Amino acid sequence: MFAGEYPSQLLENAVEQFASLPGIGRKSALRLALHLLRQPVENVERFSGAFTEFRKGVKYCRECNMITDSEVCPICEDGKRDCSVICVVESVRDVLSIERTGRYHGLYHVLGGIISPIDGIGPSDLPIEKLVERVKSGAVQEVILALSTGMEGETTAFYLYKKLSGLDIRITAIARGIGFGDDLEYADELTLGKSIENRQLFKF
Repeated sequence: MFAGEYPSQLLENAVEQFASLPGIGRKSALRLALHLLRQPVENVERFSGAFTEFRKGVKYCRECNMITDSEVCPICEDGKRDCSVICVVESVRDVLSIERTGRYHGLYHVLGGIISPIDGIGPSDLPIEKLVERVKSGAVQEVILALSTGMEGETTAFYLYKKLSGLDIRITAIARGIGFGDDLEYADELTLGKSIENRQLFKF
């Protein structure tokens, strides 16, 4: 019998690292580790180096908080985007999901989370004041609240509505093609695209 679960402590370490990733169980982690073992060393170094460079080099857009390689992301720099509309989302994944629909051409504001007292996340932990400043700049005419439809998402949307309601803009929310409690990243592109197109004035 082995001293541990595997015949090699190095293998054990590799499996532990893969298994620490979301959605990766130990069986999948073992399969990934053994796959890397069959690769040339230079391939593995390139693989691991990409993640190190990503973690060290990636930035957050100074305008919208989207990840980018420079100070401003390609979406904010794109002069063809409609700068009068800002879509507020929880995460980078939501931006990618909406962009895949090809139905939205405005700008974004990435919160990086939602208000969740149970997780110790309050309004001051999110770039909400930055959103208010963007709206006050004068170019914005509409803010779309495209947050998950669970309790925390609804709470965040209501808080944003209260912060923005005194400004001269339309505040809308995506249509309810997205079921209660659903995350945007898991919605199919057609449903998500229609939800954006058929958005309605925010009501509480």
